[in-house]
Amino acid sequence: MSNLRQLPSIDNLLQSSVVEKLISSYGRPLTLTAIRYTLDSIRENYSPDRNIPTKEKILQLVTSKLNDWTSPSLRPIINASGVILHTNLGRAPLSEAALQATQEVAMNYSTLEYDLSRGQRGSRLIHAESLLRKLTGAEAALIVNNNAAAVLLILTALARRRKVVIARTQLVEIGGGFRIPDVMKQSGAKLFEVGTTNRVHISDYELSLEEKPALFLRAHRSNFQIVGFTSEPSLREIGTVARQAGIPLFDDLGSGSLIDTSRYGLGHEPMVQESLKEGADLVSFSGDKLLGGPQAGIIVGKSELIKKLKNHPLSRAIRADKLCLAAMTATLLHYLKDEVESQIPIWRMIATPIDSIQIRVQNWISELGNGEIVAGESTVGGGSLPGETLPTFLLALQVQSPSRFMAKLRESQPPIIARLENDMVLLDPRTVLPELDQDLLSGLISCLKTAYIK
Repeated sequence: MSNLRQLPSIDNLLQSSVVEKLISSYGRPLTLTAIRYTLDSIRENYSPDRNIPTKEKILQLVTSKLNDWTSPSLRPIINASGVILHTNLGRAPLSEAALQATQEVAMNYSTLEYDLSRGQRGSRLIHAESLLRKLTGAEAALIVNNNAAAVLLILTALARRRKVVIARTQLVEIGGGFRIPDVMKQSGAKLFEVGTTNRVHISDYELSLEEKPALFLRAHRSNFQIVGFTSEPSLREIGTVARQAGIPLFDDLGSGSLIDTSRYGLGHEPMVQESLKEGADLVSFSGDKLLGGPQAGIIVGKSELIKKLKNHPLSRAIRADKLCLAAMTATLLHYLKDEVESQIPIWRMIATPIDSIQIRVQNWISELGNGEIVAGESTVGGGSLPGETLPTFLLALQVQSPSRFMAKLRESQPPIIARLENDMVLLDPRTVLPELDQDLLSGLISCLKTAYIK
C-alpha cells in the first residue's frame, strides 16, 4: 500500500481548528489553494524511504505558505547605513505632514480634477504649481512621475526629430543604466554633441547654431565629478548664446535643491532658483532626492514652454497621481514656512549636530552593554553631491562572523541595514529616525544574544 494514502484529505484538514483560524485570517479560497499546493508538493516529492508528514506538520506547511504568499515584499526598514538618500532603500522618507496629507486624500474623495469655485471639472496640473512658482520664481510649473519622465517629455514635446545640443562632458548615465543619449533617442530628438570629454568652450555652442538646433540641454553631473584638465562654460554663458539665437535652454539638474547645501558643510549643489536666474528656460529635478518629498519629476520655467508640455499627449501618460500631489504640496509648504530642518527628515539628518549624534551612540552602547564609538562619515547619496560627506559617530560591533550577523540584522522585525568595514559592523545614527531607536535596540539585543562577541 502506498504511504501516500496516509495523507489526510482536504475535507479532513478543513475540519481542523487551525484551518478555521487560517480561513478567518486569509479567506477560504486562498487557504484551500495553500492546502492543495502543500498536498501536491508532498506527492511530487514523495519517495518510499521518506515518512509522510503528520497532519500537524502539514498544517504548519500550509500556514507557512500562506504567510509567504501574503507577506509584502515592499517593507519598512531601519536605515543605519549612514547613506541619507539611499536609492535602494527608497530615498527620502516623507515628513509627518506629507504622510497626513497623503492619508487624507487616499481615504476620501478629493478635488483632484474638480474646481470647487465653479462647481465643474478642473485640472490636476494646478496642484502645487503656485507653491513652486513662489519658491523658485518660475512663471509656471508641472509635476510628472519622475525626473527621467520630465526629461523625456521636454525632449519629445520641444525637439522631436530636431537636434538637441549637449556637451560631451554631460552624456551621463543615471541609476539603473539609463543614459541621457538613450532617453534622447526614445524622445525622437537628435543628439548633437559639442566639445570633448573633458573640455567644452562657449564657441562650441556658437558653432552648433549652424545645425539649427531646437534646444540646448545642460545635464548636471549630480552623481560623479570630472577633475583635472577640464573646462566648461557657465550656464549663464550658454544661456546668452541660446537667448540671442531664440533657442530654449533646458537645465536638467537631476537631484536639484531649493536651499544652499553649503550651509551644512557640503559642496554647493546647483539650486533651482539659480538655474532660472542664470538663463535656463526650463529646469527639471527630482522630488524624492534633495527636495525630500515623494517620487516625482518637477519642471519649472517659462509659461509658454510649460503650456506646450502640459498639452502634449505624453504628459497624460506620465502624470503624477493624487497621492504624489498631496505629499508634494505638504513638502513644498515646509519650504514656504521655513521649517525644512525641523520637518523634512533628510534635512533633519543633514542638519543634525555632531554632538547629538555622539550622545545617541553613547546611549545605544549603554542600552546594549556592548560596542564602541568610532568616528566616521555619512554620505548624502541618491545621486547627489558626489564625494561629499558629513562627519558622524558610529556604533561599532565586533562579532565572530560579521556577514552572518549582518544577515541576522536583515531578518529582524523591522529589518536593520548596517554597513561592514574592516570586519566591524557599523551603525550610523544620522540615518536612523529617532522614533525608531527602540526598534533598532530591540533588534540588536536579539541578534547579539545569538552572536559570538569578540
